[in-house]
Amino acid sequence: MRMMITGFTAFLIAVLGWSLPLTAQSEDAPYQIEVVAEGLVYPWSLAFLPGGEMLVTERPGRVRRLSAAGELSEPLSGVPEVLFVSKSQAGLFDIVPHPNFAENGFVYFAYSYGPQEENALRLSRARLANDALENVEVLFTAEPTRTTGAHFGGRILFLPDNTLLLTVGDGFDYREQAQVLENHIGTFVRLNDDGSIPADNPFIEVEGARPEIWSYGHRNPQGLARDPVSGAIYSTEHGPQGGDELNLIRAGENYGWPVATHGLDYSNQLVTPFTTYEGMVDPMLSWVPSIAPSGLAVYRGAMFPEWEGDLLAGALIPGDASEGVTGHIRLIELDDGEVVDEEILFAEIGERVREVRIADDGSIWILTDAKARSILNPPTLTSQVLRISRRP
Repeated sequence: MRMMITGFTAFLIAVLGWSLPLTAQSEDAPYQIEVVAEGLVYPWSLAFLPGGEMLVTERPGRVRRLSAAGELSEPLSGVPEVLFVSKSQAGLFDIVPHPNFAENGFVYFAYSYGPQEENALRLSRARLANDALENVEVLFTAEPTRTTGAHFGGRILFLPDNTLLLTVGDGFDYREQAQVLENHIGTFVRLNDDGSIPADNPFIEVEGARPEIWSYGHRNPQGLARDPVSGAIYSTEHGPQGGDELNLIRAGENYGWPVATHGLDYSNQLVTPFTTYEGMVDPMLSWVPSIAPSGLAVYRGAMFPEWEGDLLAGALIPGDASEGVTGHIRLIELDDGEVVDEEILFAEIGERVREVRIADDGSIWILTDAKARSILNPPTLTSQVLRISRRP
């Protein structure tokens, strides 16, 4: 299904409780927003496949195909058991095809695994068949296990040498361990595509350190993207109350959590007296109050040349610059690798933005992660796949 959002449709949405969340777009906007598909339940990741198809993950543990025409398949079989708790952050997270997917058919996916009282982030790969994931292999399981259902991380990024990065959150209750190299808590790990450990990882010869670790001192990294032109790797991560961060990720660096942060603890007390600390990397950008950044993309495309080389960060909640805005994309303007400005895009979406991806044609694809909002009884979830393109 594809639907253009008009002012009348927006009225029906707002007043009658229709399941489409978009409000009216300005006729002056240089873009148009299409609803490609809806009815998803807690969608988390969107991945493009050769030929125009996509894969969408749903946090309860489902992978679905999405055709270019907006047709959603039934959930694929073969997905391993996923720990999903609706009132926690656990579930199925990112899914990414191998760079040589056309030849090998591999997809890689991250998910929470194990019983609730002894869980961990896990990375697996499988071959994608027509309606199934086949030959599932576990490549990595973060250690140690945790008892909490929050801060998993779960983003995957392939690098040009076919190694991959995986973000691992701090588990919420284990934040001090993000400064300890003897575990995977609060780290980025780097693996070969078969799950083995690259010989040039930065801590591979450090006694006691986990050899998979690429960087550490992270809280809950939810966005991860690489600029194909500059090679820079960017990540967004959640702070506590305030202190969400945009970081430039480099091998071997310490990103400061919880020693340095601009955020407050949930008790409204200081987490630390330091917003910066010697030997630790300061964020490129810090959001106070929080916007809860989610998916992240570097815009490289012909459709919106005015945004070329800038970052598009999904936001789950409003910040001070977006008062009254539920969800949006934060455009982060870069100049020679430095943040020079930011602005809110697509505020008319009006829902939590979970994922943002750039298609080959330069269009922008978004997943909304909506809560129940319809006046119907029972209320319905309104999560959607949206495509944003240049207005003709």
